[in-house]
Amino acid sequence: MVIAESPKTPIIPITEIEQSAFCQTDDELQAKSLEEEFQAGVRWQKIPISYLKAKPEELDARIAEARARLTEQVVILGHHYQRNEIIRFADFRGDSFKLSQFAASQGKAESIIFCGVHFMAETAVILSQDHQRVILPNLTAGCSMADMAHIDDVLDCWDDLTDVLPNSTTVPITYMNSTAAIKALCGREGGIVCTSSNAAATFEWALGRGDKILFLPDQHLGRNTAVRFGIGLDEMIIWNPFKPLGGNSEEDIDRAKIVLWQGHCSVHTRFSVKQIEEARRQYPDVNVIVHPECYMEVVQAADANGSTETIIKTIEEAPSGTTWAVGTEISLVNRIAQENPDKKVFCLDSVVCPCSTMYRIHPAYLCWILDGLNEGVVVNEITVDDDTKRDAKVALDRMLQVV
Repeated sequence: MVIAESPKTPIIPITEIEQSAFCQTDDELQAKSLEEEFQAGVRWQKIPISYLKAKPEELDARIAEARARLTEQVVILGHHYQRNEIIRFADFRGDSFKLSQFAASQGKAESIIFCGVHFMAETAVILSQDHQRVILPNLTAGCSMADMAHIDDVLDCWDDLTDVLPNSTTVPITYMNSTAAIKALCGREGGIVCTSSNAAATFEWALGRGDKILFLPDQHLGRNTAVRFGIGLDEMIIWNPFKPLGGNSEEDIDRAKIVLWQGHCSVHTRFSVKQIEEARRQYPDVNVIVHPECYMEVVQAADANGSTETIIKTIEEAPSGTTWAVGTEISLVNRIAQENPDKKVFCLDSVVCPCSTMYRIHPAYLCWILDGLNEGVVVNEITVDDDTKRDAKVALDRMLQVV
């Protein structure tokens, strides 16, 4: 029998509170000095004043010069959600796992500068080689979704499930957007990591090894994947980490096939069915494609859904003259539009809201990191302890086997 505990005080991650800081109604996000962007109400890592006041064109020149001096010692990775001022200097761009794989293949590089967010840099550490270091240009670049799943809360959840279900096998699946500690838990407990592109395959893998799935930390990707897999909503429960037994009864837990952690993406939950209806009203021939981190109703109302890489590929391969309404991060949508001038591509959300944590990788920080490396100074190196690294790699390797 599980002893009921008192509810915990709910905590909203500061990254979630800050998400709307860079929202605007203009069509394009304009390049600004970091000093100007410091006016946004978010946390910023402190940086020498010479970088703070530098104008965008000055930073471009300084970055190009510093990067050229480092040659093959450095590789710069740019996530698709990064601003164009960063992407132009990336040696490779992609989604979080694609970038981490690329990092692992760059044996000559001593330093991997990961222009993304913290969990991505951690994953690169896990997959990179021993002689390499991974650097995150701005340490305040976190992820609100990853911040919604703290390892202590997840361990409490795992203990509760083990106590309530002594005769069942629960397989943990964590989305790539999670901390190294949670990936390590999955590695130790027979679980796996997934991406948005192979989530269904990992569900099949997990259900072949257990009775239930604990899916972390994005409830929407978990729900959308389970529905696609033929699992009914009545077979899913939400786990609220701030309530005893996640806000469920023992009977609810026993009956459920899927336990969904109460987390979400602050960017993708901005999209709505109403936005899709408005896009169809304005453009009757529009194709609507969204990310599976969106609400289930949005995914079902769209014509297609898929990972970041899938969205890019689908639009690139579409016939010339087609129209696309896209439900994903605005920096990526704008870049897709620029690179596909023969098609009309626009964001479902009329308000321009970049991912506020990705947007914190300002060129000033990249310049600061590169200058430091040229002077033999390493700042913002991301590390993962050996035990966590070992167990997390087990879960990541399992994922590679089902891609």
